[in-house]
Amino acid sequence: MLPQDQLELIMRRHAEIVARLAEAAEPGTIVALSRELAGLEDVAAAIRDYRARSDEAHALETMVADPANGPDLCALAEEELRAVRAKLGTLEQHLKIALLPRDAVDDKSAILEIRAGTGGDEAALFAGDLFRMYQRYAELKGWRVEIVSASEGTLGGFKEIIAEIAGRGVFARLKFESGTHRVQRVPETETQGRIHTSAATVAVLPEAEDVDVEIGESELKIDTMRAQGAGGQHVNKTESAVRVTHLPTGTIVFVQDERSQHKNRARAMMLLRARLFEMERQKRDAERAADRRAQVGTGDRSGRIRTYNFPQGRLTDHRIHLTLYKLDKVMTGEALDEVIEPLITHHQAELLAAAENRMD
Repeated sequence: MLPQDQLELIMRRHAEIVARLAEAAEPGTIVALSRELAGLEDVAAAIRDYRARSDEAHALETMVADPANGPDLCALAEEELRAVRAKLGTLEQHLKIALLPRDAVDDKSAILEIRAGTGGDEAALFAGDLFRMYQRYAELKGWRVEIVSASEGTLGGFKEIIAEIAGRGVFARLKFESGTHRVQRVPETETQGRIHTSAATVAVLPEAEDVDVEIGESELKIDTMRAQGAGGQHVNKTESAVRVTHLPTGTIVFVQDERSQHKNRARAMMLLRARLFEMERQKRDAERAADRRAQVGTGDRSGRIRTYNFPQGRLTDHRIHLTLYKLDKVMTGEALDEVIEPLITHHQAELLAAAENRMD
């Protein structure tokens, strides 16, 4: 059963916001109302569709039950009623999903962090492959990707790479990518054709704004130094690298990619806000253990979530027992949605089951 009182409250609030926007003059009020309206649009549309189809079903039921109608007309009405009821069942399921509590940060941009794990040079190459996969996927979605910090591997790829992926709903699409990704393939340096196994860890953090995390200057220790690694004269002469330490938590962020110390500091603060924001989110999640169990995995970076088997062209997501034999298209980002969509669907099913259990 659908919560009719909740549906009515949503539609009233939607109508109220639309009316207030027509009268609003203050820019701040318009922005706040527009954001709230955007959050309600999908569920309001789902409610309208469901109610329209419900009215149609009721009208057909009345027609079938009316003895004044001949058998031919009743037969046609019954046939149409079966189709409408089937559609109504689908719309009801969509509406239940639309009514599920949304993660408050789903619409945010994200910080993507990829680090080479076990496997030495091959792990760094795999970390590079993963980054390019997400980069191409982002391009297909029309998102902007900007590298924040990178440490290259000896033979290519990355020991570590951090990037900002900007766009609406990035975190909602990528949040289940956090965890350990394992690769099985024959490295280019392998002379005897043996398959090696290596790994990389992925972390996806919602990008935090100033209003999300308040950081006092007294909580920070900021050090500047010369950049490390390749870079020519700039490395030797300019103290542009920035290390920011958040004293209350001991969180350290180091950024050296930009020549400007000001830009490196801005990027370091962006990363620090994202990490502190995620720490607070995880703390709240731990306090809501029942809700935590309803998620796909825990987002724990130590948990192996996926295996990429190149000799067999196979990708396996261990959390939902999904296997795809189109690894080449996944690695180009083209088929990554075929992995992400089932994860989201599974997550929604778990939330629906939990909600129905609470109602019982």
